[in-house]
Amino acid sequence: MQYAIVTMTDIYTSALLEDIRRTADLCVKCNICTSACPVVPVTDRFPGPKYVGPQAQRFRNPAALSPDHSLDYCSGCGICTLVCPHGVKVMEINTAAKAELRRRLRREMPFDPKLWRNTLLGYNEVLGQVGGFVAPLANLVMGLRPVRMLMERMLGIDHRAPFPKFHFSKFRRWFFRTHPRSARRGSPAEGGASARKVAYFHGCATEHYEPEVGKAIVAVLEHNGFEVVLPEQNCCGLPMQSNGNFVAARRYAHANLRKLAPYAGQGIPIVVGGTSCGLELKSDYRELLGIHTAEARLVAGQVYDINEFLWLEHEAGRLQTDFARLERRLPYHTSCHQKLHRIGRPALDLLSLIPGLTVEEMAADCCGITGTYGYKHEKYAIAQAVGRPLFDRIAASSADLAVCDNETCRWNIADSAGVKVVHTVQVLAEAYGLR
Repeated sequence: MQYAIVTMTDIYTSALLEDIRRTADLCVKCNICTSACPVVPVTDRFPGPKYVGPQAQRFRNPAALSPDHSLDYCSGCGICTLVCPHGVKVMEINTAAKAELRRRLRREMPFDPKLWRNTLLGYNEVLGQVGGFVAPLANLVMGLRPVRMLMERMLGIDHRAPFPKFHFSKFRRWFFRTHPRSARRGSPAEGGASARKVAYFHGCATEHYEPEVGKAIVAVLEHNGFEVVLPEQNCCGLPMQSNGNFVAARRYAHANLRKLAPYAGQGIPIVVGGTSCGLELKSDYRELLGIHTAEARLVAGQVYDINEFLWLEHEAGRLQTDFARLERRLPYHTSCHQKLHRIGRPALDLLSLIPGLTVEEMAADCCGITGTYGYKHEKYAIAQAVGRPLFDRIAASSADLAVCDNETCRWNIADSAGVKVVHTVQVLAEAYGLR
């Protein structure tokens, strides 16, 4: 048997490899992860998370990752890890192995269009910055079918993929224009005593594509007596990580940890609006990228999903409940990465406080997009098949508005189900009379 030996580079740490080996040995081949996988039922290109993960790991060099190519069809949703009764980190094993696929492709086929496509999709922050400079023109060009078809042919980005709109006016620009006192601060310690502080990690989607989500989060936090501060930050690194670019993901992770640690060190909560960004800061930096520094532990201990944070405020008796009555029925989709937080359904709990509002959880496994997975031409049909039950349920509800707390899921659902999709906090802001 031949192995693809991986030297100990900065892609992996010895701690990460040891953790992969340890959890793989816990697998008893029960197939629970395979039965829960949303991809397996809709394609024969992916044999299942167990097969390409812990089961295949036993036949590899124990010091290396040498995955089968079918691993590329793993969407990285993480449901396999969530349902495993033995604590096997199935998704983590498979995601780390994707980095070896990318390393091998770079060595053997450096001009492969898929390699360039995956690299491009990984740098979502750069795409948002560049597109934002010429937002009206970029949106016009991206809406042209010939341009989409050319991108599909040249890069393998499907022409039907749900691209968001670029914004020329950025969220951070709005925040510091409307909060000049925050703009003058050089560190979280400056500014003197005030209301309770909370640091907001807004992520790339809010900064470049959905500033309205960030504005709603700031308004709701301030309505509840918080002083919102905006730390310096960069992309969380997840798009790079999920496309196998662990080197860039670790670089971005270390940059964020340096920027967020001063806030966490003072006990200032760090709230995150996007479920995927929050998961990255809470656990993926350590469990997937192998960053086991004091900064990583410190920041992880202060990170909260925005809905989690607000519900904890309610449980402590501090959340304002002066909601107006909203006579409406809304479908709600719980994203895969929200489930991986293991915090229950705080969004549904919060929405239940609004009088007159009826919220129905769609109980769908996945919308299919899983970050950048559904943007890739060879995977678009698979992603749509995964999300079809969700789209059909939303259509059957006859609602003209749906709720989801993950940005790429929102874009995919809106495009595929034909309804507007908003963040939970946008509904709260409306009920508070802040929109």
